[in-house]
Amino acid sequence: MNFEQIILYYFSGTGNARNAAHWFMQVAEEKQLKTRLINIDRFDQIEIPDTGKKTLIGFCSPTHGFNFPPIMLKFILKFPRLKNADVFIMNTRGGLKLSKLFLPGVSGIAQLLPALILLLKSYKIVGMQPLDLPSNWIFLHPGLKAKVVDSITQRIKKITKKFATNLLEGKRKYKALLSLPIDLAMIPIAFGYYFIGRFYLAKSLVASSNCNSCMKCINECPVEAIKLKKQLFWSYKCESCMRCLNNCPKQAIQVAHSFSIGLLLINFLILMPAIMFLFNDLGFDKSGNPLWLMIILRISKWIVFISFVFLSYRMLNYLMRFKWINKMVEFTSFSKYKFWRRYKAPHY
Repeated sequence: MNFEQIILYYFSGTGNARNAAHWFMQVAEEKQLKTRLINIDRFDQIEIPDTGKKTLIGFCSPTHGFNFPPIMLKFILKFPRLKNADVFIMNTRGGLKLSKLFLPGVSGIAQLLPALILLLKSYKIVGMQPLDLPSNWIFLHPGLKAKVVDSITQRIKKITKKFATNLLEGKRKYKALLSLPIDLAMIPIAFGYYFIGRFYLAKSLVASSNCNSCMKCINECPVEAIKLKKQLFWSYKCESCMRCLNNCPKQAIQVAHSFSIGLLLINFLILMPAIMFLFNDLGFDKSGNPLWLMIILRISKWIVFISFVFLSYRMLNYLMRFKWINKMVEFTSFSKYKFWRRYKAPHY
């Protein structure tokens, strides 16, 4: 056995990454190794671990938009270079099941970007493991049925423990690299989500009239993104981790589907054509223009879209104070209805 202590940092919205981190540490504890499991919610500074002993450091996080969420990327960027330590990476991603067939999720750069950062810090990476735990993207689909969740979770628990056993026995495992061609193809989407998509999703959450201002969502938000301004308000710090949506005891937090779909329609049917008309009116068109001009056009489109989303959400937040508006948004949100199940990772 090469290591004397294991330190594992994790971030988890609905519990998948938390479970994976615990499973890994169970194996280490069974081997009587010194272990530290650290949740990085709301971290202000990184506690530098003592690596006097041969140390294995792990980073475990969900995959958001084919990437690690910003809080974990920020943590890894700030993480110091330590002597006498190797690292591994685990990412949970949206697994599904079709009859008896388990369907994998897609990592994108959720493994590749953290690995690059850690390599630049001169760490030796001894393991990279994606974990296809149940898809919990409640913005886009209802939570999976309990029977399916249990089946997927039990399977990935075994995979996680096997990965842990291999690493702790001195073997190197890079399962994440098997999907490298697909993951590389997802780079544009991953960067698009990081800089644009997550801001849009942050502006699709609202509190319905069932909200009793218990403050649970505010107190448990891992990045302190939720504010109370007469109505609950999600700032651009939101990671779209869905902890608030799934943990609300009143199920008062809804995905404003009608609002979100309306924003997209206005953007693609009105705003984007208007920008193209403006550029054409200035004498520019898509053919024969230099690359820098096309980049400016693309950036302009995204700036207009995000500005439009921000202003629209401000207006929605104000209008939600009126009961009939609140009810209209609530009743046009799929997440209000029982078939749109919430998701909480089971404890194992």
